[in-house]
Amino acid sequence: MNQPTQQEQEYLKALESKLWTAADKLRSTLDAAQYKHAVLGLIFVKYVSDAFDARRQEISAQLDDPEHEYYLDPEGLTPEELEEEKAIELEQRDYYTEKNVFWLPAESRWQFLQDNAPRVIGGAELTIAGKAKKITSVGHLIDNALEGIERDNAKLKGVLNKAYSGLRIDQAKLVELINLIATIPFSHNSLNSKDILGHIYEYFLGQFALAEGKKGGQFYTPASIVSLIVEMLEPFEGRVYDPAMGSGGFFVQSEKFIERYANKYDIDPLTQKQKISIYGQEYNYTTWQLAAMNMAIRGLDYDFGKEPASTYTNVQHPDLRADFIMANPPFNMREWNTGVDDNDPRWVYGQPPANNANFAWLQHMLHHLAPDGSQALLLANGSMSSSTNNEGEIRAALVENDLVECMVALPGQLFTNTQIPACIWFLTKTKKARTDKAGRQLRDRKGEVLFIDARHLGYMKDRVLRDFSMDDIAQVADVFHAWKTGAEVNGTTYQDQAGFCKSATLDEIKKHDFVLTPGRYVGAADVEDDGIPFAEKMATLTEKLGEQFAESAKLEAEIKKNLAGLGYEL
Repeated sequence: MNQPTQQEQEYLKALESKLWTAADKLRSTLDAAQYKHAVLGLIFVKYVSDAFDARRQEISAQLDDPEHEYYLDPEGLTPEELEEEKAIELEQRDYYTEKNVFWLPAESRWQFLQDNAPRVIGGAELTIAGKAKKITSVGHLIDNALEGIERDNAKLKGVLNKAYSGLRIDQAKLVELINLIATIPFSHNSLNSKDILGHIYEYFLGQFALAEGKKGGQFYTPASIVSLIVEMLEPFEGRVYDPAMGSGGFFVQSEKFIERYANKYDIDPLTQKQKISIYGQEYNYTTWQLAAMNMAIRGLDYDFGKEPASTYTNVQHPDLRADFIMANPPFNMREWNTGVDDNDPRWVYGQPPANNANFAWLQHMLHHLAPDGSQALLLANGSMSSSTNNEGEIRAALVENDLVECMVALPGQLFTNTQIPACIWFLTKTKKARTDKAGRQLRDRKGEVLFIDARHLGYMKDRVLRDFSMDDIAQVADVFHAWKTGAEVNGTTYQDQAGFCKSATLDEIKKHDFVLTPGRYVGAADVEDDGIPFAEKMATLTEKLGEQFAESAKLEAEIKKNLAGLGYEL
């Protein structure tokens, strides 16, 4: 999908808002964490069914086309026989799998689901694959559809959450939910079903993260933060890895980045996407399922390992050396190291403390980073300055080995699940001059670290959450690329800017005891001189302060008088 036009964005915004409002009303008393799987699972079924129907229409047209190799010659057939032959052809699995479309048995197709859902409230016997089968509820009907999808598509085995039968939700509301999701358009004059459903899936993930509060952050990283990291790393080709992938947001944004970048430079996006290999790992089983569905909806191939597993103790890609690693691991996780060997080969720069996993995540990623690779991870601000429990020593070792490339301080209130201030660490194993995967000519940056203080960027999208605009993201990313290349990037030529960015040497960092807080290096922003002499300015301010003190005293006396009138002496 190309970057949506303004008209398309308005259309999608209206659609997502309408659908979310309606879906949330149907949630009733169900917990958001459970309802999330009910809604997202049905959106997935709608997606695979729409893709199946689109391919079916395509095959039908090809069977009627004398110029096509699949043409069904009607010679010698009656109209009835021709229709019968065509119906048989349309059920040939190979036609679908050759185009990477999931094959769906009849009971897994959306229309079957929607037609039969009202009938099975309270139970009914349905004919499935030519046999009578007792369906006990709407949830059972959906579970049966999901089982059919998994049975006929090995890639999806274990991916779908077949727990609708056990959901404590009114069966009639489940029917309403099916009918609501059925209203998601199959196509639009410029958007197809994949574009629309992918957008709705992502939007709903974000909304459920908000609804779940603190727990929501376990599976969702705000899109603007993910976009910022992707725009700075530019994963244009190669192996992309997220060891704490949640619902797979970094992979989705990487795909979008490739589309934008390919279109900008007149490269075929589909060909370019085939040059990306996706590797992920996730501990939580249901979140692992969400990520797999997220990839399937977007047609992305992926390797999430054999099973959901802990990155600390059961690494799913032990031999992987990735070109790009991005992650938003849990902040400041305690008691993470049960079962982890003290001599684990990942701890090259020091033993991470048992009471905080921040530097365990960082070193795990470094261990799996290719020699020319780049990595970015979100951590709590404490990681930049803490000196307790060996953390200061590890940070010093990272700096002295010239692994830290850039530090970005983020504004507060960006996350749905925590108010802890956060930063982004960018690391690389080589700062030598070279050409990177996106074709940029990088200069030699040995012994340099870029500090960016982005705390003043962003806007309040509502009362509690801040967000980055595309201009904010571009401002940070352009400065980063201009610094790396030494060339002009989108009109930006790198130079230190007080209050925003500073290129520091390792010696300067050492003087600050290896503390990496950007504010220490960028300093305060320059204030424009208004031309008023200092003495004159102070006289004005003092006079104004005196007036305010007088007003304050007057109000205080008034309040005391009123309280006394009520019998309350101060």
